[in-house]
Amino acid sequence: QVQLVESGGGLVQPGESLILSCVASGFRVSDGYMHWYRQRPGEQRELVASISRFTIKEFADSVRGRFSISRDDRRNRVYLQMNSLKPEDTAVYYCHTQRGDLEWWGQGTQVTVSS
Repeated sequence: QVQLVESGGGLVQPGESLILSCVASGFRVSDGYMHWYRQRPGEQRELVASISRFTIKEFADSVRGRFSISRDDRRNRVYLQMNSLKPEDTAVYYCHTQRGDLEWWGQGTQVTVSS
């Protein structure tokens, strides 16, 4: 059974950092793309960062230079390192993957950036 479980969200002040973790089961994160999405209140879900099977990384313009994505193949996890957080980064962050016609989402983890 494929499952994605995110953790690491919380309340932080502007300028601080957080690391989100996505634990995968039922498949190997190294077999294909892994993505982090986020959904701000009242907005559609947007792609934040991706890491390919060959560890090619892509970022949304809004987070490039502040966020990084990495993968631990041994632990079958994907991480999103978020630095210099801004209030506009407040959102629910989701881990996502797709294999062929099938796709899976985690339950999401809330990140709130506020002073």
